[in-house]
Amino acid sequence: MIPTITAFKASPDRGRGLARDMRVRWALEEVGQPYEVRLVTFEEMKQAAHLALHPFGQIPTYEEGDLALFESGAIVFHLAQRHAGLLPCDAGARARAVTWMFAALATVEPPIVERSMAILTESDKPWAGERHAMLEARIRARLDPLSTRLGDADWLDGDFSAGDVMMVHVLQRLGGSGLLEEHPNLAAYIARAEARPAYRRAFEAQYAVFVAASAGA
Repeated sequence: MIPTITAFKASPDRGRGLARDMRVRWALEEVGQPYEVRLVTFEEMKQAAHLALHPFGQIPTYEEGDLALFESGAIVFHLAQRHAGLLPCDAGARARAVTWMFAALATVEPPIVERSMAILTESDKPWAGERHAMLEARIRARLDPLSTRLGDADWLDGDFSAGDVMMVHVLQRLGGSGLLEEHPNLAAYIARAEARPAYRRAFEAQYAVFVAASAGA
């Protein structure tokens, strides 16, 4: 059965591949699973039909037969369990890959997202500069040990895994901030991931939605 995911009909990331359906698209491409996409507007995301799939009215969602999932991390984990290629066979390595998925979402992503939101909604506040500096310090406190742990390895723990899918997509939100350039090995890590054929296919599919939305605007 071909699964269906939801994505923004008009993404606020303007085609940069930052919307969270990108993680799911990428994972699907890595495991070679065909999928369909149902595009939703912001209004549709708050209506009963979508709320039945995602109680918080967000994207992405994942439907496969009677199974309906929400939260990008949970969806990628489901795909990694169901298909070969995103989790190692060795039990210990598999557990470590899952640990990196949680680390990306619970430890690294929160201050990065908070910084993005502060830039969007608080830049005109008198305390914006101080808060911005505080958030960047919090991000550096995550990037420094991550860079040390990665070292000169290609991926976080042996072969490429779902942990790398989640971590790379979280880090991409820092593009243009100058923070990644402080750690050349992290910048190279992202570049390696972006060069993967599965990533390119996922990005091009998501970017095509942005192009179509722009043409219809």
